[in-house]
Amino acid sequence: MYWASRRVSERRNLSFKAETRAAAGAALEVAAGKVERLATDHPDYFPLYTDQGRWKHGKEAWTNWCEGFLGGQMWLFHELGLGEDWRVRAEHYSKLVEERQYDDQVHDLGFVLCPTWKKWWELTGDDTRRQVVIQGGTTMATRFNTKGKYLRSFLAPDSIFIDIMMNVGIIAVAGLETGDQNLIDIAEQHCETTRKYLVRGDGSTSHEGIFDLDSGEFLRQTTQQGWRDDSSWARGLAWSLYGFTSMYSLTGNPHWLATAQLTADYWLEHTSGADPVPPNDFDEPDPVRRWESSAAACAASGLIMLASLATDDDQARRYHDQAEVTVARLCEPEFVAYEDAWEGVLKHGSYHEAKQLGVDESVMWGEYFFVETLARVVQAP
Repeated sequence: MYWASRRVSERRNLSFKAETRAAAGAALEVAAGKVERLATDHPDYFPLYTDQGRWKHGKEAWTNWCEGFLGGQMWLFHELGLGEDWRVRAEHYSKLVEERQYDDQVHDLGFVLCPTWKKWWELTGDDTRRQVVIQGGTTMATRFNTKGKYLRSFLAPDSIFIDIMMNVGIIAVAGLETGDQNLIDIAEQHCETTRKYLVRGDGSTSHEGIFDLDSGEFLRQTTQQGWRDDSSWARGLAWSLYGFTSMYSLTGNPHWLATAQLTADYWLEHTSGADPVPPNDFDEPDPVRRWESSAAACAASGLIMLASLATDDDQARRYHDQAEVTVARLCEPEFVAYEDAWEGVLKHGSYHEAKQLGVDESVMWGEYFFVETLARVVQAP
């Protein structure tokens, strides 16, 4: 899927209940219809979040990171055999983001290029597509701070985000494909810095870390989107879970598997036995909004991937079962917008609560990871 290239082979391929597969199939039909409508009504438009259920509006973007998720959904629909038109659309929307391979202003090139150009390359074996991915990874590596050993966030040179764990893999892919050890080292060092300073001992994660630019010394944890600097922003935890799992699959480094399992165990501890869809922050008392569905969608996909790679069978089953519970919940009418008036697919997502952007709406990354998770379910044995 998002990181289909693996150095570590999957150890197991667990199945889903018939009712879960049926619900996932129905939700995929809704998603395909909504994406087709978006492409028809607003051609070549890349939304981030809805406003009262509508994609087209003039509200703030904050940063430029979601352009790969629309084409990525189209590639998934094509891969699932939902119609040859999806390939034509996917190629078109991928070409629209081709120049982003040279964009050194964001930390999100994995989000932009992996659902689009990496998927295109994997489905075709075309070296031209491969070169775009390699260039994207090479470009992103220029953001590396050699003193602090981290990839700086888009926000400031002294800042590292947990979100970057979802993007660092494109550097690893570029290094593995070209044999460039420097690129591999950059990816590994960033992961180690993230593990050391943003992943806490209990498996929770900080959103942001701040470093001294002169010495490279780590100074403090903070947050842009969580409740407090010392709390656990739910989507950040999902980014960490998925990102470290992906890096383990790419590199085989057991430290990344251990870190992924640590964060997954924290996720399960806080979502098992209750509603599997968390609020925006696990530590916020009496949250104003009950759900942040995009975090749940990303975590579910990461848990399915982690279950296939984990070394312990019982642990793998726990991850898989929680992913299935989450998928079943997200496929309920509370979350899937079956009505035409709501243009998105997955309701109750949240972009930036502190800035009041895309709160309790559909968000484009939530759409993508929901579709990716549904695809994992229907393609399982």
